[in-house]
Amino acid sequence: MKRILSIAFALLITAYGNHNQAAEPASGQDGTEQGSQKQEKTIHLTKSLFLEKVYDYETSPDTWKYEGDKPCIIDFYASWCGPCKMIAPVLEELAGKYEGKIYIYKINTEEERELAAAFGIQSIPTLLFIPMEGQPRMARGALPKETLEEAIDSVLLAR
Repeated sequence: MKRILSIAFALLITAYGNHNQAAEPASGQDGTEQGSQKQEKTIHLTKSLFLEKVYDYETSPDTWKYEGDKPCIIDFYASWCGPCKMIAPVLEELAGKYEGKIYIYKINTEEERELAAAFGIQSIPTLLFIPMEGQPRMARGALPKETLEEAIDSVLLAR
């Protein structure tokens, strides 16, 4: 019985390893490398960029005023977080799908601890949906693509 379980476990690990290798970006036929050279559509924010593009909480700590010209989603994440890694490609895909309509920003909570603290981020991933008018809305966890699309359409792009 132990031998069968060991073989099954080994097959599972092998299959998982092959699945991950298949997901690795490959070189394109035109000689360009896909993946590492691929232009990301999500935008990484530092504190200074956040203050400029999203909300200057230092100048106006008591009044929310979105500084952007399009609605946005902010993904508070950490590089070691499994659910964050799961949602990252979905957010990249959505950034492409909604390009020109919304921004999708990313904030690394390990590097930008002050921003994470300013929004009371205690679990990751946490997504902040910011419409052009009104208050931002927060969602926690790696939401499915369909739920994110519904939130984009109903919260961010609703007229």
